[in-house]
Amino acid sequence: MKEKILVVDDEAAIADLVEVYLTNEGYAVFACGTAAEALEIVAREELSLAILDVMLPDMDGFALCQRIRENHLFPILMLTARGEDTDKITGLTLGADDYVTKPFSPLELVARVKTQLRRYLRYNGGEGAAPEDDEIDIRGLSISQARHRCTLNGQELKLTPLEFRILWTLCRRRGSVVSSEELFESVWGEKYLDNNNTVMAHIARLREKMHEPARRPKFIKTVWGVGYTIEP
Repeated sequence: MKEKILVVDDEAAIADLVEVYLTNEGYAVFACGTAAEALEIVAREELSLAILDVMLPDMDGFALCQRIRENHLFPILMLTARGEDTDKITGLTLGADDYVTKPFSPLELVARVKTQLRRYLRYNGGEGAAPEDDEIDIRGLSISQARHRCTLNGQELKLTPLEFRILWTLCRRRGSVVSSEELFESVWGEKYLDNNNTVMAHIARLREKMHEPARRPKFIKTVWGVGYTIEP
């Protein structure tokens, strides 16, 4: 069955361009120009991924991302004309998995879509799912690789594939400090850049879902200048 991708951009030329490239790759594409239309499609279709423009006429893409994340875990890519780190961090903190800055190469966007879909299918029981049946329990935090399930004190945590992979990596290496560079290259499979705040934004999102105080977290602790650790 074709993966279904939502494309939301009020610039019709951009939405049409993205739709053409993704359709040529065999994806079923649902393109629209407003957040209201997007939410209707999200409610109606079983989507595999969404591409959201930040600047929309009725709701900004960050708010739309947050609305989608209330009930859905499929990957979200943000399209933004702004290159500031604060915008990127905002999107990632609200649940986006990646971002592409306009103007962008359609081929790069397609490559990022494929990467996100591979990761999503792998860690959500799709084709190519990880065969491991490892399960880790740390002081009430239980995480299962095979079932792609994580609970904290018996309550299930709704994690995106990236959030799950970050937490799994930290739990698997509990007691050790994992640098931001190691974490990024392990989870994203790309080379880490010194000014990359992606890991920090996702750690903040994870702590929020775990109801962890940023200054005195019980689980994911920051080792300043080094990285992150979860104590056994």
